[in-house]
Amino acid sequence: MRTYPVRVEARLEEPLNRGLWIVKWFLAIPHYIVLGFLWIAFGVLTVIAFFAILFTGRYPRALFDFNLGVLRWTWRVAYYSYGALGTDRYPPFTLGPAPGYPATLDIDYPEHLSRGLVLIKWWLLAIPHYLIVSLFTSGSAISWGSDLPDGGGVLYTLDWGGLIGLLVLIAALCLLFTGRYPRGVFDLVLGMNRWALRVVAYATLMTDAYPPFRLEQGGHEIPRPDEPPSYPRTPRCEMAPPPSS
Repeated sequence: MRTYPVRVEARLEEPLNRGLWIVKWFLAIPHYIVLGFLWIAFGVLTVIAFFAILFTGRYPRALFDFNLGVLRWTWRVAYYSYGALGTDRYPPFTLGPAPGYPATLDIDYPEHLSRGLVLIKWWLLAIPHYLIVSLFTSGSAISWGSDLPDGGGVLYTLDWGGLIGLLVLIAALCLLFTGRYPRGVFDLVLGMNRWALRVVAYATLMTDAYPPFRLEQGGHEIPRPDEPPSYPRTPRCEMAPPPSS
């Protein structure tokens, strides 16, 4: 069994405050400011990593760890605020994994990356995913110079609007009037976020594994078999050989 090398998971922390979501934009301002600077660094380091991969076939480990930390931080803030509203626990100010936080993101470090793919995967090969993810977001899922989810950036950023924004708004209204986050809405929001973040990781050169075209809903990754399952063959009726004389 295996999972895609970009793993996005989260758990819904209930009960959630009915009205806290109204002011989360204000509470998250310190994170927005820090993420703005972090994404400038992310963009610069991604360009450096591009040339490193092109000439050596390797993504420098220190650069990879930093950029992974930026994606982790971004996902935690998005999950707390308007990318999901899945927790009222304030996000930690750290680039590290923060395993105790209810939203996690991890990417397997690639020992080797294709020198040829680095030239085309971030624009040509990813176009089908850009078209799909743009429906989940506000139409600028991955672009130059747009805003981050709950932050700002320079290179390859996400803007959680579109279907994600609509579903999160529905969840917010349900919280306000019923105090509950509909589980079906949560599962769908997580599936869309997972798809979008996989595409971001692929487009920013952190993996050569092409993102799958499937909406994996729910808070946890589902391991997939390495090969299609094998089924027992129907036994054939064979004549026994005649006894030798």
